[in-house]
Amino acid sequence: MSKIPINTSQNVKIDFDTASVGERMLAFVIDMVIKIAYLIVLWILIFRVLKIDSILRSLDSWSIAAIVGVLTLPFNLYTLVCESLMEGQTFGKRLMKIKVVKIDGYQASFGDYLIRWIFRLVDILSNSGVVGLISMVVSKNNQRLGGMASGTAVISIKSKVNISHTILEEIKEGYIPSFPQVIGLTDNDVRIIKESFQKALQTNDKVILSKLSDKVKETLQLESTANQFTEKQFIQVILKDYNYYTGGEV
Repeated sequence: MSKIPINTSQNVKIDFDTASVGERMLAFVIDMVIKIAYLIVLWILIFRVLKIDSILRSLDSWSIAAIVGVLTLPFNLYTLVCESLMEGQTFGKRLMKIKVVKIDGYQASFGDYLIRWIFRLVDILSNSGVVGLISMVVSKNNQRLGGMASGTAVISIKSKVNISHTILEEIKEGYIPSFPQVIGLTDNDVRIIKESFQKALQTNDKVILSKLSDKVKETLQLESTANQFTEKQFIQVILKDYNYYTGGEV
């Protein structure tokens, strides 16, 4: 299974798995059930409730075709409208926790969704979906032809982003901050601090931890007031204090 790098809101790059063929097929089935349910309700409304079938039979073929075209627009435009309004997801994709994104990691645009929708004629509606299935199996990022043409792919978003990927920190109720000077930092500063801190912890690199601590103390002019903490504790407090003062706690 291939991976696609996506940038979080804190500009941290995370590798997401492409959605499997099975996940995409299940999402397609769910969406198809929704669309068929709409047609059934429409049929009941026209022929059972309103009973206007006799009126329709009195119209010419062009008028009937126009009416049918308008009434079936929700069925035909379902995928395009949903993906455009739900940021790359239909109800089926949302239930399966998958979504459409650009290969370069950015949010797909309406034009991208439109290209994907047009290519459904070849990928899905022709040859019972064989063309789309084959292209997903053989392509690098499990793309059908519409995905290749629009530069998009479908990724899995199941439990990929958690608090450790962001600048957020868990803060307990009643937390008392120690360093109000942290408001002088930016989100990008804190992101770099947290990434460096996590890397130092993972590799048990005390040199990086010491340099990071010294740099933060120097930047915020905390050389004397920070001595009550160990280097590890100091960085943890800095991260929590920043979240406290910026309202980023969770």
